[in-house]
Amino acid sequence: MSLTRRDFARNSAITGAGVALAGSVGALATAPQALASTDTGSEADAHGGVGYGPLIADPDGILALPAGFKYRVITYSGKTTLESGEITPSNHDGTATFDGPRGTTLLVNNHELKGPRANWKYPVPLTEGLVYDPAASGGCTVVEVRPDGRVAEWVGIAGTSTNCAGGRTPWGTWLTCEENEDKAGSNGMTKDHGYVFEVDPSDRRANRDPKPLKFFGRYAHEAVVIDPKRGHAYLTEDAASPNGLLFRWTPPKGFEHGRGKLRTLADDAGVFEAFKCFDSGGQFVDDLSRATKTGTVYGVDWVAVPDRDAKTVAVRKQFTDGQVTRARKLEGMWWGDGGAYIVSSYARTESPVQHDGQVWFYDPKRRTLTLKVLLGVNPDPSVDGAFDGPDNITVSPYGGLVIAEDGEGVQHLFGATDSGKTYPIARNELNIGTEDAPEFSEFTGVTFSCDGKTLFANIQTPGIMLAITGPWKRQKRG
Repeated sequence: MSLTRRDFARNSAITGAGVALAGSVGALATAPQALASTDTGSEADAHGGVGYGPLIADPDGILALPAGFKYRVITYSGKTTLESGEITPSNHDGTATFDGPRGTTLLVNNHELKGPRANWKYPVPLTEGLVYDPAASGGCTVVEVRPDGRVAEWVGIAGTSTNCAGGRTPWGTWLTCEENEDKAGSNGMTKDHGYVFEVDPSDRRANRDPKPLKFFGRYAHEAVVIDPKRGHAYLTEDAASPNGLLFRWTPPKGFEHGRGKLRTLADDAGVFEAFKCFDSGGQFVDDLSRATKTGTVYGVDWVAVPDRDAKTVAVRKQFTDGQVTRARKLEGMWWGDGGAYIVSSYARTESPVQHDGQVWFYDPKRRTLTLKVLLGVNPDPSVDGAFDGPDNITVSPYGGLVIAEDGEGVQHLFGATDSGKTYPIARNELNIGTEDAPEFSEFTGVTFSCDGKTLFANIQTPGIMLAITGPWKRQKRG
């Protein structure tokens, strides 16, 4: 059912659609009426105690943290090993945590490895029974962190490609997403890629004979969330020429989610649609970069995808201008506060308006999309202090959001309170470039342990999983 102009006008009155909020362009606002701010470090302490203070340089050159915080390396590609004795795969990406048996924490960790296995020093090992395409280098590992500190790691799925983000399901599994559109016979692949696969961290047998969940479409997947109340899946596409889309999958009538249930569905099960936005005046919005003020609210309609498996034409190219709304670098997602937080990492000349990051909130009840974060283009990413290029995201048990930075130059984990105050949590100090031309890999896989005591995050290159602990506190609104 379409969202009518009258419906949207009524919703707009409730949510404050189109209200211009105070604050800088580089604002992070996590509520429509929030006053935005870019306070960081010790500055934040002088503005109501937001954050944890300035970051302290790490003598080991890995992670700068505020006073009182510490980190531990959980896995390190090239240094740690799996249960099988094989090396931990590289290029850590999307991650989620799960309660394991006897007080353990289980994490499923994506490895964003594209193309033939020969291209990578440490691909995901081809564990018998867990391989989709033996030519592909990516996949997931499952990491078990025990109460005594010991760590075990094993393969959850192998032979997939470019496993970027994904999403945790309400029933305790992980959906891993291929950010790839290679077909069998191209780039060395023996099977089609661009799918979503389910990985069960608690039951190794459930992961045997991997099956692509083709009803979620074949395209450059980034992330997915499941609406626990309505059963819908929302999925992002990280693509260009043209820019990517946000999708919604509606399960078949009578279908009930649960462990192993998705594997039972037909390839064309459910309804698969792309989003189409319009403003409070009922005017079509062609690209999300058009929104230049936090608090902007769009109404959302959904348009059926003609060929979700993209047999001859890429999904995003099956629509003409005016049929769907697009956005550059649609990346991380997280379900929280009754809806989906959705990231557009940046926009450049391929988009109508340039920016260095947006975070939107989709409210499925009101069918509205609200701009919560807008980061202006960072004029000098090599200088510490500004944030740009949000990617993976999680909702913090201490209020607000925690965001992994994937921009240029200095890379951070940073937080935002419910009222929009931003603050640094960590800075990557592992220089993978040279002294004259330093380079710092992006952060990925930001996620809290189920008890909220530990923040896990990855440095993608070379592939390091870190556990951060310290004096976490409920953040003031500022």
